[in-house]
Amino acid sequence: MKSVSDIIARKRDGHTLTSGEIAQIVDGLTDGVTVGDAQAGAFAMAVLLNGMTAPERVTLTTAMRDSGDVLSWDLPGPVVDKHSTGGIGDTVSLMLAPALAACGAYVPMISGRGLGHTGGTLDKLDAIPGYQCQPDQDRLRQVVRDIGCAIIGQTANLAPADRRLYAIRDVTATVESIDLIAASILSKKLAEGLDALILDVKVGRGAFMQTPEKARDLATALCDTANGGGCPTMAVLTDMNAPLGNVAGNALEVMNAVQFLRGDEIDSRLWDVTVTLGGALLALAGLAAHRDDGMDRISAAFQSGAAATRFQAMVASLGGPADLIDAPERYLTAAPVIRDVTVKTDGFVTDIDTRAIGMAVVALGGGRTQPEQTIDHRTGFDWLMGLGQRADGDTPIARVHAADADSADAAVAAIRAAYAIGDIPPEEPPLIIGDVT
Repeated sequence: MKSVSDIIARKRDGHTLTSGEIAQIVDGLTDGVTVGDAQAGAFAMAVLLNGMTAPERVTLTTAMRDSGDVLSWDLPGPVVDKHSTGGIGDTVSLMLAPALAACGAYVPMISGRGLGHTGGTLDKLDAIPGYQCQPDQDRLRQVVRDIGCAIIGQTANLAPADRRLYAIRDVTATVESIDLIAASILSKKLAEGLDALILDVKVGRGAFMQTPEKARDLATALCDTANGGGCPTMAVLTDMNAPLGNVAGNALEVMNAVQFLRGDEIDSRLWDVTVTLGGALLALAGLAAHRDDGMDRISAAFQSGAAATRFQAMVASLGGPADLIDAPERYLTAAPVIRDVTVKTDGFVTDIDTRAIGMAVVALGGGRTQPEQTIDHRTGFDWLMGLGQRADGDTPIARVHAADADSADAAVAAIRAAYAIGDIPPEEPPLIIGDVT
């Protein structure tokens, strides 16, 4: 058996690691002793600089999957999930999981917290009083079996090697490695015991991958790795040059999801991405004849109220209020300072710095700059205008929800700086950019 240092040196020098060498690294990450923090950082940097072959990446992913519990299911329908690479105003998971459940799928959705400028599904769910994001495994199994979906966080026994390596990557400037991104995402997803997986890979100024070429590279790596690990997977590339919905901020996004599920207020971009992902996943899992058939089934789940019923049942089963769908304002705390953002020049919204909007949410307290930072779930923005919409001095381009007047003032300035207003409406980029299978 080689030493850990020798294995790191081989990857540093551009060699392909054997499955045994990769297993040795993962075992050391898991036991917390054999591979020290400095060695884990050096390994991550060597992978970032030299990359991995597709077989190496599959081996790393499955080894990290197997470093903890791997769920198995005995259910009358396929077990499926969806993952997004992160965006602004993206509440798709909150609507899609219950819609899939209403169509006969079972969804044990393991989600994460906010990362950088992007919002996290768990942070949104934390805005719901009583909701348990980390139930024990027995509770998870019961909710998935009875309701059809459960959106929760990573448990201590799920891919523990990934948890340790991820924390080290975050402080060693190695987050951007496509190989390590793929292994991190998929080790957790494959540990769910899935029959099919859909990936929403974001592209644009509000995404981690800002060009279609880079996004397609990531999507290809993810699909190749997941399929190599035995889980049928495809990816959809979607636009993030503007917020997906017209809100950004945790409690505000939960309210937006409730309004979507009730049919009160539905953003067209949010609808199109949710239905597209759901339709593709139903077809991949064998619950629809093809994508269009699946999209029709997802649409019907929303229009009939079946998805809303499943969402309410999931929330109640995981400790949240039993009437959240009926009375969300009773539970989602409002910010004390609400302020309209207007512009001085009339015209059309020609450009949006979507990443800046995400960072403005963080500055309001709605995101984190440090891992253990407490979030103010009340803060954020709604009424966010989209590309091509007409702005004038009387119609707000956004509305700020803040904890105090000073932070509200700063947020107003940030939103104005993020929006460009011109005389001619822009040509909007396509929302659904393409697929990777």
